[in-house]
Amino acid sequence: MRIYEELFIVRPDATDEEVDPFIDQLKSVITQAGGTLDKTEKWGVRKLAYRVMKYNEGQYILLQFSAKPETVKEIERRLRVADLVLKFLTVRVDEKLKRIEKRRKAREKRAGRKPPAPAPAVAVASPLLPQEPAAPVPGAPGASRPAPAPPAQPAEGAGERQKG
Repeated sequence: MRIYEELFIVRPDATDEEVDPFIDQLKSVITQAGGTLDKTEKWGVRKLAYRVMKYNEGQYILLQFSAKPETVKEIERRLRVADLVLKFLTVRVDEKLKRIEKRRKAREKRAGRKPPAPAPAVAVASPLLPQEPAAPVPGAPGASRPAPAPPAQPAEGAGERQKG
Protein backbone atom coordinates (compact mmCIF):
# COMPACT_ATOMS: atom_id res chain seq x y z
CA MET A 1 0.00 0.00 0.00
CA ARG A 2 1.21 3.46 -0.91
CA ILE A 3 -0.12 6.90 0.01
CA TYR A 4 -1.38 9.11 -2.82
CA GLU A 5 -2.97 12.51 -3.26
CA GLU A 6 -5.35 13.00 -6.17
CA LEU A 7 -6.17 16.59 -7.03
CA PHE A 8 -8.69 17.11 -9.79
CA ILE A 9 -10.50 20.10 -11.23
CA VAL A 10 -14.18 19.86 -12.09
CA ARG A 11 -16.17 22.22 -14.32
CA PRO A 12 -17.18 25.36 -12.39
CA ASP A 13 -20.83 25.07 -13.46
CA ALA A 14 -21.15 21.49 -12.11
CA THR A 15 -23.59 21.20 -9.20
CA ASP A 16 -23.03 19.26 -5.99
CA GLU A 17 -25.64 16.75 -7.24
CA GLU A 18 -23.24 15.91 -10.09
CA VAL A 19 -19.95 16.11 -8.18
CA ASP A 20 -20.85 14.13 -5.04
CA PRO A 21 -21.84 10.90 -6.86
CA PHE A 22 -18.61 11.09 -8.86
CA ILE A 23 -16.57 11.42 -5.64
CA ASP A 24 -18.53 8.50 -4.13
CA GLN A 25 -17.74 6.45 -7.23
CA LEU A 26 -13.99 7.12 -6.76
CA LYS A 27 -14.29 6.26 -3.05
CA SER A 28 -15.92 2.94 -3.88
CA VAL A 29 -13.15 2.11 -6.39
CA ILE A 30 -10.56 2.72 -3.67
CA THR A 31 -12.35 0.73 -0.95
CA GLN A 32 -13.24 -2.23 -3.25
CA ALA A 33 -9.56 -2.56 -4.19
CA GLY A 34 -8.61 -2.80 -0.50
CA GLY A 35 -7.46 0.78 -0.08
CA THR A 36 -8.47 3.38 2.48
CA LEU A 37 -9.62 6.95 1.89
CA ASP A 38 -7.88 9.22 4.40
CA LYS A 39 -9.12 12.68 3.44
CA THR A 40 -11.57 14.38 1.06
CA GLU A 41 -11.48 18.16 0.66
CA LYS A 42 -13.50 20.42 -1.60
CA TRP A 43 -11.55 23.63 -2.11
CA GLY A 44 -14.34 25.36 -4.02
CA VAL A 45 -14.24 27.34 -7.24
CA ARG A 46 -10.88 28.96 -8.02
CA LYS A 47 -9.39 30.76 -10.96
CA LEU A 48 -7.25 28.63 -13.27
CA ALA A 49 -3.75 29.67 -14.32
CA TYR A 50 -4.78 29.32 -17.98
CA ARG A 51 -7.91 28.45 -19.95
CA VAL A 52 -8.81 24.78 -19.99
CA MET A 53 -11.58 23.65 -22.37
CA LYS A 54 -12.89 27.25 -22.53
CA TYR A 55 -13.10 27.54 -18.72
CA ASN A 56 -11.26 30.14 -16.67
CA GLU A 57 -12.35 28.68 -13.31
CA GLY A 58 -12.80 25.25 -11.81
CA GLN A 59 -13.84 23.42 -8.64
CA TYR A 60 -10.80 21.89 -6.94
CA ILE A 61 -11.20 18.56 -5.11
CA LEU A 62 -8.48 16.73 -3.19
CA LEU A 63 -8.53 13.05 -2.22
CA GLN A 64 -5.82 11.50 -0.05
CA PHE A 65 -5.84 7.72 0.05
CA SER A 66 -3.75 4.59 0.53
CA ALA A 67 -3.95 2.04 -2.26
CA LYS A 68 -2.04 -0.15 -4.69
CA PRO A 69 -0.69 1.22 -7.98
CA GLU A 70 -3.32 -0.70 -9.98
CA THR A 71 -6.05 1.18 -8.11
CA VAL A 72 -4.46 4.49 -9.03
CA LYS A 73 -4.45 3.49 -12.70
CA GLU A 74 -8.17 2.75 -12.51
CA ILE A 75 -8.91 6.07 -10.79
CA GLU A 76 -6.90 7.96 -13.41
CA ARG A 77 -8.73 6.10 -16.19
CA ARG A 78 -12.09 7.16 -14.72
CA LEU A 79 -10.93 10.77 -14.33
CA ARG A 80 -9.71 10.80 -17.94
CA VAL A 81 -13.04 9.67 -19.40
CA ALA A 82 -15.31 11.75 -17.13
CA ASP A 83 -16.82 14.78 -18.86
CA LEU A 84 -17.02 16.51 -15.51
CA VAL A 85 -13.22 16.61 -14.97
CA LEU A 86 -11.04 19.27 -16.62
CA LYS A 87 -7.62 18.30 -15.22
CA PHE A 88 -6.19 15.93 -12.61
CA LEU A 89 -2.87 15.28 -10.90
CA THR A 90 -1.77 12.23 -8.90
CA VAL A 91 1.11 12.58 -6.44
CA ARG A 92 2.69 9.74 -4.53
CA VAL A 93 3.20 11.14 -1.04
CA ASP A 94 5.01 8.19 0.54
CA GLU A 95 7.98 8.72 -1.83
CA LYS A 96 8.66 12.04 -0.15
CA LEU A 97 8.35 10.48 3.30
CA LYS A 98 10.77 7.71 2.26
CA ARG A 99 13.29 10.25 0.97
CA ILE A 100 13.13 12.25 4.20
CA GLU A 101 13.59 9.09 6.29
CA LYS A 102 16.55 7.98 4.14
CA ARG A 103 18.28 11.36 4.56
CA ARG A 104 17.74 11.27 8.31
CA LYS A 105 19.29 7.78 8.58
CA ALA A 106 22.28 8.81 6.44
CA ARG A 107 22.82 11.86 8.63
CA GLU A 108 22.75 9.72 11.78
CA LYS A 109 25.18 7.24 10.22
CA ARG A 110 27.63 10.03 9.32
CA ALA A 111 27.34 11.43 12.84
CA GLY A 112 28.12 7.98 14.26
CA ARG A 113 31.27 7.62 12.12
CA LYS A 114 32.62 11.02 12.97
CA PRO A 115 34.88 10.98 16.07
CA PRO A 116 33.80 13.34 18.81
CA ALA A 117 35.35 16.77 18.48
CA PRO A 118 38.27 17.25 20.91
CA ALA A 119 38.06 20.02 23.44
CA PRO A 120 39.88 23.15 22.25
CA ALA A 121 43.42 23.32 23.65
CA VAL A 122 44.20 26.39 25.70
CA ALA A 123 47.49 28.00 24.66
CA VAL A 124 49.67 28.97 27.59
CA ALA A 125 52.23 31.71 26.95
CA SER A 126 55.65 31.04 28.34
CA PRO A 127 56.63 33.78 30.81
CA LEU A 128 60.34 33.25 30.08
CA LEU A 129 60.29 34.04 26.35
CA PRO A 130 58.82 37.29 25.09
CA GLN A 131 56.35 37.07 22.19
CA GLU A 132 57.85 38.31 18.92
CA PRO A 133 55.70 40.12 16.41
CA ALA A 134 55.04 38.15 13.25
CA ALA A 135 57.25 38.93 10.28
CA PRO A 136 55.45 40.66 7.40
CA VAL A 137 54.37 38.28 4.63
CA PRO A 138 55.14 39.44 1.08
CA GLY A 139 51.95 40.18 -0.87
CA ALA A 140 49.82 40.47 2.25
CA PRO A 141 47.76 43.64 2.55
CA GLY A 142 49.66 46.36 4.32
CA ALA A 143 52.94 44.38 4.33
CA SER A 144 55.04 46.79 2.26
CA ARG A 145 52.78 49.79 1.92
CA PRO A 146 52.88 52.56 4.47
CA ALA A 147 49.69 53.32 6.34
CA PRO A 148 47.51 55.88 4.53
CA ALA A 149 47.82 59.42 5.81
CA PRO A 150 44.73 61.01 7.34
CA PRO A 151 42.94 63.44 5.00
CA ALA A 152 44.31 66.99 5.16
CA GLN A 153 42.03 69.56 6.75
CA PRO A 154 41.89 73.09 5.36
CA ALA A 155 43.54 75.77 7.43
CA GLU A 156 41.29 78.14 9.32
CA GLY A 157 40.00 80.96 7.22
CA ALA A 158 41.28 79.47 3.95
CA GLY A 159 37.79 78.80 2.74
CA GLU A 160 36.33 82.15 3.84
CA ARG A 161 35.87 85.07 1.47
CA GLN A 162 37.04 88.43 2.58
CA LYS A 163 34.67 91.29 2.17
CA GLY A 164 36.22 94.18 0.54
